[in-house]
This record gives sequence, C-alpha cells and structure tokens, in this order.
Amino acid sequence: MPDKVLIYSRFPKAQMVRFGEHYELLNAGGKLLTEVFSAAELADIRAMITAGGTALTAEAMDTLPNLKAIVCYGTGYDGVDLAAAAKRNIAVANSPGANASSVADIALTLMLAAVRRLPVADNYVRSGDWAGAKPSPMMRPQAGMRGRKVGVYGLGEIGLKIAARVAAFETEVGYFSRTKREVPYQYFPTLEALADWCSILMIAVRAGADTQHVVNADILRRLGSEGFVVNISRGSVIDEPALVKALTEQTIAGAGLDVFALEPHAPGELTALQNVVLAPHLGGHTLESHVAMQDCVLANLEAFFAGRPLPYEVRSR
Repeated sequence: MPDKVLIYSRFPKAQMVRFGEHYELLNAGGKLLTEVFSAAELADIRAMITAGGTALTAEAMDTLPNLKAIVCYGTGYDGVDLAAAAKRNIAVANSPGANASSVADIALTLMLAAVRRLPVADNYVRSGDWAGAKPSPMMRPQAGMRGRKVGVYGLGEIGLKIAARVAAFETEVGYFSRTKREVPYQYFPTLEALADWCSILMIAVRAGADTQHVVNADILRRLGSEGFVVNISRGSVIDEPALVKALTEQTIAGAGLDVFALEPHAPGELTALQNVVLAPHLGGHTLESHVAMQDCVLANLEAFFAGRPLPYEVRSR
C-alpha cells in the first residue's frame, strides 16, 4: 500500500500527476486542513508537499501530530515557519536550483521589456498609432543596454545565472550578497552602495524576515530617474507602496515584476502605469523546470520514507 502524502498548497493537477504515481495523495487544495480532513486522516500524515511561499504556521503543523517532513515544490521556503518545524523535529526540504535557469531567463526578459518599453511598443503597433504616424512621447529614444551598470542583489544560483546572462549585453555587472564570491563581478558591501552604483537593480535575494521591504524608498531613490528595478524573488522584498510612488513620480524610470506582495493580486496603481512590466509569477514555469522540481520532491520523499536523510534538506535555520 503506498505511503500517504498531503498536498498542502493549491497546485494545478498536472503538476501532481507524477507524485500520484508513487504515493496516495490527500489534496487539501490550499484549504484549512481541519475543514477538509478528519483528525484521524490528519494523524496518518507523515509527509507533505507545499509551495514555499504558502504560509505554513505552527498551528497548522499542530494539526498533523505525526508530520516529520515538509517538502517544498520549488526553491523557496519563506512561507514555512522553520523555527516551529525545528521545534517539532520536522525536516524541511526544497528543490534548490531546479528552476534557476528559467527564473534567470524571465529576469532578463523583464529587464529588456522594461528598458526598451516593449509593452508600450506592442500597443503602439496594435492600436494603429504606428501606421497612422501618431506621435507618442513613450516611443522616444531611450538609453539601451550597452554600457549600463547592472546590480544583482543576491548571488545564489539564480543570481549567478542572471549575472552571466546580463554580462552578455555589454554591461558592467556588480553585486551585493551575504557572501562575497570568487566571480568576475564587482562586489559591493551594502545594498545602498550597489543601488548608488547601478542603474538596473536585479532582485534575486532569498526572501525572509531580514529582507522584508529592504528595497524601500531610499534604495529606489538611489537608483535615480534613469534607473530600473526587476524583481523575480518575492514581493515582500520590495516596499510596494514606495515602488508605486517612485514609478508614479518618475523617481525611477521603470520596473519589471514577476512577483507581488499579495499574489495573485497586483495593485491597481501598478497595472495602470505604463512604465512597469508585469508577469504572473511565471519565472520557474517552464516544462524543464517543473520536471526538475518534481525530481527533487520525489527524491526527498523517497529518502524520507526509506528512513534516509533528505537530499535537499534546508539546513540554514
């Protein structure tokens, strides 16, 4: 009889198919556990799959008295109360680097779309304004990529891939990260120093309490009126009201965002602006990324039920 695994977050059914081939799945669909399952059913659960950004509190863990493994689908685990898990002797694992290439690709896509104002240009063609030779101040020439200074905030696996990709655009690349790396990019000791130096800030830092709203009004001001910010990390890293204000008042030139403070809801103030490019958190949403993330989840679950250490256990608590 297959082992039982709880699906805690709401996932598309297609992403769970491979897991269902190996385990008996109890799908909560993102709902309150006690509303979906009986106490007896919850008592049988030893392992769960969750999305890293989904809030998983101590109270939720307490409804699962025999839970011993929390496996995150994806690289993030910021929604999991790690202290509560450690206190209850629950291992937490993720899928490190599985979607790094795809996320780096979307970061570059957002950067180019924002700097070159691609959505505005697309609308200029579709509306007939181009054919009608209608003047548009948004279509005036802008500074391109060559010679720009691009700052990468967070030089983990995704940040490294972003840096390598952006360097190909004839730019200067700098970074700020908790750890200084042996890389051919300029290191800055603080985020403030990086923002003062660059005109494009790429946010690739891991989300957590220490990065909550760290990209604030001051950091945005330091980027300057020709500056851009691109966020593929988590919406919590940016002070969203400060960003709206900076974009509205043109304190910065533009932004590219794949993540938001309260997903799936992007503030109306953002959607109304022409100098911001928006995407629905699709950085890691490619076929190859999903296969790689599922491979990591299956490896973690297989090891857990076999009584072995989880290969991708989160150690930094």
